[in-house]
Amino acid sequence: MPIEDRQRQTVRPLQGIKVIDMTRVVAGPLAGQTLADLGADVIKIERLGEGDDIRTLGPPWLQDEEGHESDHSTYFLAVNRGKRSLAIDFTKPEGAAVLRKLVAKADVLLENFRPGTLAKYGLAYEQVSETNPGIVYCSVTGFGHSGPYSPRSGYDYLVQAMGGGMSVTGHADGEPGAGPMRVGVPLADFAAGNNAALGILAALLARHQTGRGQHVDIALMDSQVGMLLNSFSGWLNGQKLIPRMGNDHASAVPYGVFPCSDGFILICTFNDREFARLAEALGHAEWPADPRFARSRDRVVNRRTLVEAISDVTSTLTREALMAVMEEAKISCGPINTMKEVEIDPQVAARGMIVEMDHPVAGKIRVAGSPLKLSDTPVQYNRRPPMVGEHSLEVLSELGLSAEEIAELKAQSIVEG
Repeated sequence: MPIEDRQRQTVRPLQGIKVIDMTRVVAGPLAGQTLADLGADVIKIERLGEGDDIRTLGPPWLQDEEGHESDHSTYFLAVNRGKRSLAIDFTKPEGAAVLRKLVAKADVLLENFRPGTLAKYGLAYEQVSETNPGIVYCSVTGFGHSGPYSPRSGYDYLVQAMGGGMSVTGHADGEPGAGPMRVGVPLADFAAGNNAALGILAALLARHQTGRGQHVDIALMDSQVGMLLNSFSGWLNGQKLIPRMGNDHASAVPYGVFPCSDGFILICTFNDREFARLAEALGHAEWPADPRFARSRDRVVNRRTLVEAISDVTSTLTREALMAVMEEAKISCGPINTMKEVEIDPQVAARGMIVEMDHPVAGKIRVAGSPLKLSDTPVQYNRRPPMVGEHSLEVLSELGLSAEEIAELKAQSIVEG
């Protein structure tokens, strides 16, 4: 094997970076998992016994090798691969002392406690940075470390509501089931987790120039507002509220779900050129010359008429036949897949988006792979999601604690593993 190929397999972007991950549930753990995927040594700090709250959040539950339902949540598996687990009670002085010693040697501390909580244990940013000025300290909270809502707790659903996301999601007024609706996946959590990872990487890069770390303050609310894009810009700059439109798009037509003889398909056109190709592919080359449909703004005004005309054509074709027609015309389109269909999608397989790992309970688990595709330093999946306290002894030994000191901490119920 050429030396360049061997280097690509061994060099990892965050190799040598140590992360103390004190987060729970989704957003923070996702950030920690992203750093682990990129090669960081991520040590997950967990509560004795039960660990991360999300370990007990089900159904669904992980099945053991005999097919029986276990008490392990499948949710935990989605955001915790690549980490080592240290179960420690840092509410006790001895546990807090151990954790401070660990943080003093770390590059990153990632936490999602309410503002002010960790100061009681000597683990606030101001306290940690005194002994470790290079620490990148990332806080992930509902509303951030400033502002009137700062003391509040915040979850994804709440932030989708307060941050404007639900106001533009759901069926249109006057339609059955009309009303605000949350996105079916924890989108605010996901955005905050990605923003946390991005902020940490930026702070690490800045540290190369300044020699100092900094506090990275990530809020779910900020992340949700930052995702409003055209909906918020339309209000701020045009004083126009974009209403809930179900599967339709406020500014593009046709852009939505259309019926086929055996199901539904999504068709997306975003400009006049694409619409002209669509019209010709559907046997209606005259549509672009029709003043009702000629420009994008015309099609928006005459949305219902055009959607009905397109549906009259698409409903006579199978999904497969319509997909073939759309692809030939270079129109963005695709089926509305279930999880089962996503699992077997050839594009998902080709991109390595399902990863299999060994697991002590299930034998094998599968998780969604990283969307980060790097040509020379690819993501490596070296660790499955850990069991509670699985690496406690290993981490404490690396910290320099003797076997006797570790045994004493276990005897005092300060660490577990």
